[in-house]
Amino acid sequence: MDDSEEIDPAVQSILDAARERGGGGDRVSVSPRSLSDAFDAVAADGRTPVIAEIKPTSPTADGERTDDPVDLARQMVEGGAAALSVLTEPDHFGGSAAALERVRDAVDVPVLRKDFILHEDQLDVVEADVVLLIVRFLEADGTDDLADLLTAARERGFQVLVEAHTPAEVETALEAGADIIGVNNRDLAELDVDLGTFESVAPDVPEGVTLIAESGIQTADDVTRMCDAGADALLIGSAIMDHDAATDVEANTRRLTRADTDAVETTPTDT
Repeated sequence: MDDSEEIDPAVQSILDAARERGGGGDRVSVSPRSLSDAFDAVAADGRTPVIAEIKPTSPTADGERTDDPVDLARQMVEGGAAALSVLTEPDHFGGSAAALERVRDAVDVPVLRKDFILHEDQLDVVEADVVLLIVRFLEADGTDDLADLLTAARERGFQVLVEAHTPAEVETALEAGADIIGVNNRDLAELDVDLGTFESVAPDVPEGVTLIAESGIQTADDVTRMCDAGADALLIGSAIMDHDAATDVEANTRRLTRADTDAVETTPTDT
């Protein structure tokens, strides 16, 4: 399809850059930390399973966080995050494989590599516990099949989070064999965010598949809303780490992993 007519120009730029990026060198082999075990552990402790995201900047952000990613990671874990997501996309998000490597060495929770992987060789960049594959991007690129990339990732030891936005994309993910599905509340066509997206799509995900709500989760009420709609875990970016250097990352993480406690809200920014 002509993805330039289907995807917001800012997202199209990310996709174009991903097409041009090469992969790593030697084939990666990973002994992953279990994402499901991490979720179960924090749930047993009375916390909401949250994947907290380290994202220096984004196309929808004003400014850039220049904090040491290891310091941010430790604050998130201290605040109760079950896992971390680290951007490795360099051109639009200021991420790097080196940052992920340092973070994973510094913490004992699972670490997701958040990037825009389109080709198998792009898996061989850095060890992570989980990698992201986005149905919409792979359909727009039309080069490597989702099922083939899912298999290739698992052969390297990765757990795989497959991101969808619509019931049709969930069906594609399930047909490919996904067992961890993230429903993105952000529409890549227009960049609008609507928590109702997760609520409408979640019923299409069968039991036995780990279901993660992504984007737009800002408050304790949002956490409760997504969990009530069937989320097993939440991926949260800006509400934990916005681009104000004064933001208390540990406190924000604690606020959202313990949604039944009173805390000061932060001002919503990008996600």
